[in-house]
Amino acid sequence: MLKIYLVRHGQNEDNANGILNGHRDKPLTDIGISQAHELASKLKNSAIHFGKVYSSPLQRAHQTALIITDTLQLPKPTILPELIERDFGVMTGEPLSRIEELCAPDILKTNTITYFLSPKDAETFPQLLERAQNLLAHIQEKHEAGHILLVTHGDLGKMIYAAYYGLDWLDVLTLFHFGNSDLLELSPESPRTDTHIHKIIQHNP
Repeated sequence: MLKIYLVRHGQNEDNANGILNGHRDKPLTDIGISQAHELASKLKNSAIHFGKVYSSPLQRAHQTALIITDTLQLPKPTILPELIERDFGVMTGEPLSRIEELCAPDILKTNTITYFLSPKDAETFPQLLERAQNLLAHIQEKHEAGHILLVTHGDLGKMIYAAYYGLDWLDVLTLFHFGNSDLLELSPESPRTDTHIHKIIQHNP
């Protein structure tokens, strides 16, 4: 049986400052480093043994993945470009506080996040879902069994989840919060309504 685990990177500078990062490449904060170490420590004490670790090319994810592989004494993570965050288009670098002002009415509000759906030059969620489906097909072709870790980002992580369980992308956006250094398990044994393995205390505005 193949089990795929998803980790969102620890808090980075844009997260801490309330800035939409997308493809911006800011490093982890001290809190983000602490979050990654907390998760790595929990994994070290768990029964999960990863056969392969893949990471987004952005440093917030790669730093998180390196902390995990170093703690678990695993080979360094393999960069997988398809794990990069959604392209936010013209919203890249904008304050979170301006999402409604700049994107309404084409938004989706949840208890924790306001999602913009189709600003100029941004990947739409259907496009992101298609990328996630192709990514999963690639992983499942390369790995027939074992435990695989993907260190990625919030929006893409949710679309990987939607692709794995065959769920509507709109439903998944409101289903749960995928916080910094949270860990999800995607497997036939995990119920699609709640796959969190570890949740980390969140510090973002």
